[in-house]
Amino acid sequence: MVNQSLVALTNSVLGTGKSTARGNKAYRCPYCNHHKPKLEINFTENKQGHNPWHCWVCDKKGKRLYQVFKQAEASSDKMSELNSIVKYVGPDTKVESSEVVELPKEYKTFEDLNTSDVEGRQALSYLKSRGLTKNDILKHNLGYCAYGQYAKMIIIPSYDVNGVLNYFTGRSFLKDPYMKYKNPPISRDIIAFELFINWNLPLILCEGPFDALSIKRNAIPLLGKSIQSNLMKKIVTSSVEKIYIALDKDAQKQALTFCERLMNEGKKVYLVDLQDKDPGEMGFNNFTKLIQETYPITFSGLLEKKLFL
Repeated sequence: MVNQSLVALTNSVLGTGKSTARGNKAYRCPYCNHHKPKLEINFTENKQGHNPWHCWVCDKKGKRLYQVFKQAEASSDKMSELNSIVKYVGPDTKVESSEVVELPKEYKTFEDLNTSDVEGRQALSYLKSRGLTKNDILKHNLGYCAYGQYAKMIIIPSYDVNGVLNYFTGRSFLKDPYMKYKNPPISRDIIAFELFINWNLPLILCEGPFDALSIKRNAIPLLGKSIQSNLMKKIVTSSVEKIYIALDKDAQKQALTFCERLMNEGKKVYLVDLQDKDPGEMGFNNFTKLIQETYPITFSGLLEKKLFL
């Protein structure tokens, strides 16, 4: 059934639409500003509450009208009205978790490190070998454990937007460890490093915490090779426009899936070719240069990469 309230609201933002097939309407596209109404919007919501749209001139497309309204510079009142009319439901819907995350009781920071603390000095030496600075260590509250469940491991905490611990990762600082990584037995459906993310700037998605630490700016570690539902929902509904996906070569299939989904949401997506190295191995300067030389992927480019995967 056509959502007439949504039609009326869209008309008030984009101007009166021209009726097409199946209750759809066409408008002047706020992306390419073509003089004819070539942006077609489906006002019959699907099961996920989506209203797919597509411009037949510039090929911009998406599933939700949030991006269209934003591009058209709709007022905050119009955006609020849109949120009240369209209730997005689907796999990204979050059920709030009551899990309480605590750092290991053996966790120590580097602030009080003394010459007799052998493990602490080993841990600090390891961090420096990964290209991390004193500022990086203090900013992210990095620490270590000399013994316990996370013995001989760097502890990398993650904090949510309110500064509350929502996860942590243990990484051995030994040369040939029996166990390289150890994570707490809690859900990873969180937004890692959210405290340091500016949702108005280009976003970089990478695999692990050390990748994000090496990138040093607006990078979210996926804590694996998948975008968890809460992170996907946040990206889709945020004002971030440019997203760089920097996953290892063995995760290219997942990376292409992420590209397609985010492009369908109206985001400009850049697929970063890490050339068999991770951001930490590349170093900050080389990774920055690679980012600058990466162009946004198109739907035709996406199809080509899928065919030759």
